[in-house]
Amino acid sequence: MASGKEDKAKGAANKAAGKVKEAAGKTTDSSKTEAKGKAQQAKGELQKGKGDAKGSQKKQR
Repeated sequence: MASGKEDKAKGAANKAAGKVKEAAGKTTDSSKTEAKGKAQQAKGELQKGKGDAKGSQKKQR
């Protein structure tokens, strides 16, 4: 199981990659690539949230 820090790092990476994909989709006028980029950014947000939750649980113990 990944730690909170790992989830945050993976989330940040997914958000960054998603932004690049979204920009590439806009540049090439590919709505499919743009949508994939937005979806990857959303995945990154969820991972970051998961990492934040793990971190706050650890602090409460």
